[in-house]
Amino acid sequence: ERFRHINTEKPLLFELATTPLFLSFVCFRQGVTEVLCEACDQLGWKSPTKIQIEAIPVALQGKDVIGLAETGSGKTGAFALPILQSLLASPQRLHTLVLTPTRELAFQISEQFEALGSSIGVKCAVIVGGIDMMSQSLVLAKKPHVVIATPGRLIDHLENTKGFSLRALKFLVMDEADRILNMDFETEVDKILKVIPRERRTFLFSATMTKKVQKLERAALKDPVKCAVSTKYSTVDKLQQYYIFIPSKYKDCYLVSILNELAGNSFIIFCSTCNTAQRVALLLRNLGITAIPLHGQMSQNKRLGALNKFKSKSRSVLLATDVASRGLDIPHVDCVINYDIPTHSKDYIHRVGRTARAGRSGKSITFVTQYDVELFQRIETLIGKKLPAFPTQEEEVMMLVERVSEAQRFAKIVSRPFFILSFVGICQI
Repeated sequence: ERFRHINTEKPLLFELATTPLFLSFVCFRQGVTEVLCEACDQLGWKSPTKIQIEAIPVALQGKDVIGLAETGSGKTGAFALPILQSLLASPQRLHTLVLTPTRELAFQISEQFEALGSSIGVKCAVIVGGIDMMSQSLVLAKKPHVVIATPGRLIDHLENTKGFSLRALKFLVMDEADRILNMDFETEVDKILKVIPRERRTFLFSATMTKKVQKLERAALKDPVKCAVSTKYSTVDKLQQYYIFIPSKYKDCYLVSILNELAGNSFIIFCSTCNTAQRVALLLRNLGITAIPLHGQMSQNKRLGALNKFKSKSRSVLLATDVASRGLDIPHVDCVINYDIPTHSKDYIHRVGRTARAGRSGKSITFVTQYDVELFQRIETLIGKKLPAFPTQEEEVMMLVERVSEAQRFAKIVSRPFFILSFVGICQI
């Protein structure tokens, strides 16, 4: 009786998501079963995001989907719910393959699948590099329902693991498809497409629609429905974005000043190289700031450990390379700092998307040195807005020079053996 005023001919109205109803009601409107609606409620999903409102009903109708939405918009839920509903209707082992560009994103997607499917006993396997292949082979031998993998390691198993096959696959998902292709995984993706059934459902989700993604769409999807809630390269409204124009040699001083000024918040600081991330983490630790690095020269166990320490708030600052710029959902990130400006403007959108997620507010600060002006102008052109300057007191910053210089010397001495060893594949952190 309460909902008679809602137009039943248009169940996908955006106003539905903004009304103060629990997701369980919206789920029923979209055709999601009660058991999955309850799982959504238990995860605290009060109302669906725009991409979920657009994509879920289309997916439930049995169509291929291309989902385009800014980072932090709930894309994982948009493909996980229809897949779990299909599993409920016709249970099958090795039912779904999800391809992701990074190891950390693969683990996160697995966590979401297992949380949403906990009441129906969904089993997932994460197949990524940096972990022993034999232990992964044992997991695959148990035939999980959902395999979440990076393309390279999946090809290793398809070619070398006896008895492992995806010939009965029902769903293929490519999450962050633009990044998968940008990381030169095209050859691996082509190989995977050749060994999975042609008669399958395919979901392709991406924050940006590149020429490579369009090519993949033509090759892998059949009459897809495009669900785009972001027509241009955009950042979310609740994100406050700033820049700070500084001399290159004083970057560390300004970083320490900002961390002191915004003390009590949690930060992800993006660096362009593993070396920089490691060095700055050591510098900040020497100054009493609880920082931890996350980069590609760390072993997989160390990377997961660093991420878990940051998620559990035992570390307030995460120094990361772009390995952490895609998909990672860490709810409590208050501020993103671009210590090194991204070379590719689109990477800026993914970096700052680590904060202000799922309706929360957040802040981003981009360091612009005398060498970065052109890159910064490209970013402003891409997002279609001029960023304001972050207010700083130069005199206060300069007072930190002596202490920071001492910490820089310490970091340089300590990090040298790390990188000699990491060169031969050993990680000592």
